[in-house]
Amino acid sequence: MQLTPDQDSRATLTELGARVRAWRARRGMTRKQLAHDSGLSERFLADVEAGKGNVSINSLEAAARALNITILELLQDAARPALARVHNLLGRLDEAQLEKAHALIADAFGLADAHGREQRIALIGLRGAGKSTLGAQLAAQRGVPFVELDREIEREAGTSMNEILLLHGQSGYRRYERRALFRIAEDHADGVVMTTGGSIVSERETFDLLQSRFYCVWLKASPAEHMSRVVAQGDMRPFDTTRGATGEAMEDIRRILSSREALYARADAVVDTAARTVKQSLKDLERAVPAPASIPKETA
Repeated sequence: MQLTPDQDSRATLTELGARVRAWRARRGMTRKQLAHDSGLSERFLADVEAGKGNVSINSLEAAARALNITILELLQDAARPALARVHNLLGRLDEAQLEKAHALIADAFGLADAHGREQRIALIGLRGAGKSTLGAQLAAQRGVPFVELDREIEREAGTSMNEILLLHGQSGYRRYERRALFRIAEDHADGVVMTTGGSIVSERETFDLLQSRFYCVWLKASPAEHMSRVVAQGDMRPFDTTRGATGEAMEDIRRILSSREALYARADAVVDTAARTVKQSLKDLERAVPAPASIPKETA
């Protein structure tokens, strides 16, 4: 059955609202944060995400800027044809062939791993997965420094995270983030364990930089465990609790995880901390990362 013009318009607004909501989730931004950074009202953004807003090009541009994307990225979601062809080709290869293809592509286009990459461990994942706890313990065992990327970004900018976002927005924050990553990689050629913010994977350029210089491990957990651990820490960022409903905060967690799952899965290794003690998860993490340069890894 053919849609009427009104139905077609409503479908378009619904799709646009879903894209704004998905990008916001991928960035880990609450609606209140997006309203502040874009200059748009929170009520207007709620209507847009519900498919009810009367959206102008100017308001779309403001939302896209705040999300640190272009308006075309917001409006278009079609895959790049060449990338799709490469993906289809790689899908026919077995694991050994994929490893060889990765090495060939990296060498051919200057994307080969930076020297010492496998000794620089980066833990990625949503808050509550155990990155700080496990990262500090892993660093102690390996005898290398432990750093938190958020603190290094503040050091780079000379101010707090809140001030960076307030003064420079998402795009400014990402610039400091990339500068901090370059510096950490240069300063720790012999090894380091680093934790990252949960939204780093949603920035293609930044995530590519991270993967080129660090061995990335995704620490994952169930939505319920993310929630319980974050509540225990007393800091609900980036989950939206302004509405005062735990159920809706859980919905935020599920949406963020869903929007980032394929990105997190690009990590070199995955460690599932669900239903695992800290001691068990640390053992899993030790097995997942390359052995320290001076200590050969035990054979199974």
